[in-house]
Amino acid sequence: MFQLLLNYIHEYCDAPRPWGLYFQDSAAPQMEGLVELHDNIMFYLIIILFGVGWILTSVIRNYASTRSPISHKYLNHGTLIELVWTITPALILILIAFPSFKLLYLMDEVSDPAMSVLAEGHQWYWSYQYSDFLNDDNENIEFDSYMIPEEDLEDGGLRMLEVDNRVILPELTHIRFIITAADVIHSFASPALAIKCDAYPGRLNQVSVLINREGTFYGQCSEICGILHSSMPIVIQSVSIEKFLTWLESQ
Repeated sequence: MFQLLLNYIHEYCDAPRPWGLYFQDSAAPQMEGLVELHDNIMFYLIIILFGVGWILTSVIRNYASTRSPISHKYLNHGTLIELVWTITPALILILIAFPSFKLLYLMDEVSDPAMSVLAEGHQWYWSYQYSDFLNDDNENIEFDSYMIPEEDLEDGGLRMLEVDNRVILPELTHIRFIITAADVIHSFASPALAIKCDAYPGRLNQVSVLINREGTFYGQCSEICGILHSSMPIVIQSVSIEKFLTWLESQ
């Protein structure tokens, strides 16, 4: 019972929620870094919000025509205050820039992946190829992934998010996604894994991920690609190494 409840919580938190105001639960180091950076920046933004609000309120109250019909020029202009509100934002931007650049470069780096998965966008579905593994016919394991229509959903299935073939990946493994498209520009995105990579026809982009727990992670094409753009969900299921090997044998 506890395991079923835990699975339900993971399924619920790793998918979009109505009126969701925060990130999905992190399942990769990159996503944890993004959430930390967001929270740090929000700290500065709240200080700026209250600071600017206090200054604006003081100006409106103290320089109203009823209280100060004639304002002295030195009350309106001053070198010191000009320096303060120029240098202070610059220092804040520097404090934000260094950790953001560091995270950006870390996310772009692909370090010695253990396996690669080719994801190709089509109008309007995704096709996947496991280029490191062969089936019984000595061909690469590959399949297409289509959205399940609402009338065919099983109980508990997520509308507009479930697919007929999920991407099965092992946890705690360095994985490289190679992203491309067959027709128009698409975008391969999975928020819980901090994956968002554009898919261009005739071009290969890459992004790496280390999934640090088991779960099912939902995403969608994030580039308007045509009339059925909303019908290109992405479902990545992370399983243990043993279950992944069992799945490979069944392909």
